[in-house]
Amino acid sequence: MSTPTPVIPQETLLGTAEASLLAPFGVERGALQGVLDGILQRGVDFADLYFQVSRSEGWQLEEGKVKAGSFSIDQGVGVRAVHGDKTAFAYSDDINLEALQRAAAATRAIARAGRQARVQVPALSHGRPQQLRPALYLPEDPIASLSDGHKVALLEKLERMAKACDPRITQVMASLAGEYEVVLIARSDGLLAADVRPLVRLSLQVIAEAHGRREQGSAGGGGRFDYGYFTEEVLARYARQAVHQAITNLDARPAPAGTMTVVLGPGWPGILLHEAIGHGLEGDFNRKGSSAFAGRIGERVAAPGVTVVDDGTLARRRGSLNVDDEGNPTECTVLIENGILKGYMQDSLNARLMGMPVTGNGRRESFAHIPMPRMTNTYMLAGDKDPEEIIRSVQHGLYAVNFGGGQVDITSGKFVFSAAEAYMIENGRITYPVKGATLIGNGPDVLTRVSMIGNDLELDPGVGTCGKEGQSVPVGVGQPTLRIDGLTVGGTL
Repeated sequence: MSTPTPVIPQETLLGTAEASLLAPFGVERGALQGVLDGILQRGVDFADLYFQVSRSEGWQLEEGKVKAGSFSIDQGVGVRAVHGDKTAFAYSDDINLEALQRAAAATRAIARAGRQARVQVPALSHGRPQQLRPALYLPEDPIASLSDGHKVALLEKLERMAKACDPRITQVMASLAGEYEVVLIARSDGLLAADVRPLVRLSLQVIAEAHGRREQGSAGGGGRFDYGYFTEEVLARYARQAVHQAITNLDARPAPAGTMTVVLGPGWPGILLHEAIGHGLEGDFNRKGSSAFAGRIGERVAAPGVTVVDDGTLARRRGSLNVDDEGNPTECTVLIENGILKGYMQDSLNARLMGMPVTGNGRRESFAHIPMPRMTNTYMLAGDKDPEEIIRSVQHGLYAVNFGGGQVDITSGKFVFSAAEAYMIENGRITYPVKGATLIGNGPDVLTRVSMIGNDLELDPGVGTCGKEGQSVPVGVGQPTLRIDGLTVGGTL
């Protein structure tokens, strides 16, 4: 994992946030306290204001030409009031005192009928001792880090690299995306917090053709930095990976079906972990009793050696945040330790209702959405097995190194995932590639079937986006090589 950046005081980030979000609209910091005070006079337990401005762009190259480009600016404020387990929420894309007061008035409807209460709002103050830690990323603007011409040239270079890898590559599609986001959170408990969040992503898809057959491969990556990350070395790696996958699939045979041992490769295959059990460990599903893990803290839910964490504190990772969207510092939260369920990912609301600590997992897509407990970077820790030893231990099975789409049922934990790149294992050796393999199972059950854990933990390259209740947020996943016994494989043979 990369070295954290130096400590950036909250006052510095607050200065940027005020200059971007308050000053241009004539709103002073002191006015925020008046708005919060007005909400709490109506019997509300908690209230917060979430200001956001986001500038984003996208570039798409196909067949050597820019086929699409976009640039957008989104800004506004969300106002939330909480009483018990009820939430009132209003938002406005106007940032001015009048709009704030109108949104605040809308949220006061949550107050219980006939209840009048006057609650003093603590004075807003920035930061807390635990926030004085090294920043996880620099407050830099990716969009301004490269001229438009150089952005197109970067995509053109990636296209040339991919085509140069193999003459069977007939089509290349590449896209570049960048975002610069500034947020400011003011809470009724007196907290004032800000963050400046860069985010970039580069994606590559190639088509290979031979003997009347067409297959595709993909690669890419990104994180919380500017476009300078995409060096020639990084571009070459993406090109090799995408081309390798496409060419491999040209020679792939139909995948067999049945119950067999499955070895998952390190890194991106952690998406199965994210989907199959990650959502089931979010606080809201467990508070409502709809998760397969509800009420099971302290119980064995996985094989010995399985330790799963959600860590929002990894430097420059796609899923990391200096503070979450409620202003709480992110943490490394142990969810499962040596097979035992230890806790859930929590936002403020669900932590309070469940009597559990806040873990810094309150996330929202934008100012127009309410926060909810969400994953950041979720991964399984490394074990002590050499990956080659794991492969040698399998007489007949499937080796899945990359995944495409998948579906999961949060309540039951049942999932279906399709492998984008997979191979057969025969007599302890990786033999031929297969196409059309799907993994079918139940997340909690799969955890108990892990029999070997590699020492090669990898995180994904920085491409993950997670959807929940209509909201999408950037996330990270990861895992070491895993052997899973008795998993159902759906195939085409």
